[in-house]
Amino acid sequence: MSKSKLSRREFTKLSSLAGIGAAIGLGVTPSVFAGTISEKDLPAILGGQKLVTREWPQWPIWNAATDEELVLKVLRSGVWSRAGVVTEFEKKWAETIGAKRALAVVNGTNALIASMVQLGIGGGDEVIVPPYTFIATIQAVLQTGAMPVFVDTDPETFQIDPNKIEEKITSRTRAILPVHILGLPADMQKIMAIARKYNLIVVEDACQAWLAEINHKKVGTFGNAGCFSFQNSKNIPIGEGGAIVSDDDAFMDRCYSYHNFGNPYGAMVGAVSAGSIMPGTKIRLTEYQAAIGLAQLKRLEEQTEKRNENAAYLKSKIEKIPGILPYKLTPDVTRAAFHLFPFRYKKEEFKGLSRQKFLKALEAEGIPASGGYTPLNKMPYLENVLKTKNYRLMYPPEMLNYEKYMERNQCPLNDQLCEEAVWFSHNMLLADKSDMDNIATAIERIQKNAEKIKAAE
Repeated sequence: MSKSKLSRREFTKLSSLAGIGAAIGLGVTPSVFAGTISEKDLPAILGGQKLVTREWPQWPIWNAATDEELVLKVLRSGVWSRAGVVTEFEKKWAETIGAKRALAVVNGTNALIASMVQLGIGGGDEVIVPPYTFIATIQAVLQTGAMPVFVDTDPETFQIDPNKIEEKITSRTRAILPVHILGLPADMQKIMAIARKYNLIVVEDACQAWLAEINHKKVGTFGNAGCFSFQNSKNIPIGEGGAIVSDDDAFMDRCYSYHNFGNPYGAMVGAVSAGSIMPGTKIRLTEYQAAIGLAQLKRLEEQTEKRNENAAYLKSKIEKIPGILPYKLTPDVTRAAFHLFPFRYKKEEFKGLSRQKFLKALEAEGIPASGGYTPLNKMPYLENVLKTKNYRLMYPPEMLNYEKYMERNQCPLNDQLCEEAVWFSHNMLLADKSDMDNIATAIERIQKNAEKIKAAE
């Protein structure tokens, strides 16, 4: 049957909820049945007008006129290894975060490793971790020889659930590694109270949470150490890079020594000519990386404010849509970083439309989105770690039984969150308020036409 010979009665039948897929199969284009839905409400995936046609703000941002002078000066100097520019960046980062000292290193992963090693975490220890984070968090724990113990996620905040931490503490527990994932602060008030009660070390993974605050105090400054990342996708991009912050001079001296082959520094007294005085590695930042960081740092405050404004506005628009559950901040959060804007997608409110198809419908509107993380406590790396020679030497057989380990580390709410989460990236929050309106409109379109989209697919 050709499109031109399709009668009005036949078209009406085909464009019913049960007949959309058949209509497409007969060669009826979306533009034909567009007339049955107002153009304003028709999703782009069904032939409606695409809502976002211009590009989202590019990332990273680089302004040649204002950003290149120091970088070129460093390159032309020939002094590329760690020197004065790195020190300047460290001082400014410490001031920005509100910490006494900062140490720049090659990336956030090594910031975590160095911090834990210099706080005495190692083989035989257990470290409390969340399952909803980037793999680097857990890999850092494993690099120290410690055993990760997973605590379930609070789906409303996307953070580790502090109310479930104590039940996972054993005689081997040495530290808690909270992650301010997506740039939303974890509940540090409760976490620090637990740490004090059990005499535990706290290393904050703030690798996605630059300038986020709890009661106007920056995250990364609550625990024994705070760790940050400056990887290319991050809100302060350097390409690669990281930092440790702390008010503990002795600890920071140890970290400095560790990041420079174990050579003596500060309280780590020794004769430089005598060489290394402790086990160390080489994770120093370069001068030109620090120069890029100083340029990016100038924009961070303004960008963070704009992300917060747009995030609050977008949240106010989409939280009214059935099936859309945006993040919640704990009451004491005074600012988030919004490396990502997250919400939960309830497909039952979208006529059973799968998250994958929901993401595809957003993409058709010119709105990129992601489904985010998969459960870190269920990946094969854990089974392989438990089989390694070093772990067999450091832990008793009952702790290395993979099936029992999995039983002890179930996180059912996190499993559900990983099936429902949707993210928008931070650069999208640097767009105009009208773009936030377009995101909300797109979701409303999809929600109203979910059954048609499902049938068309």
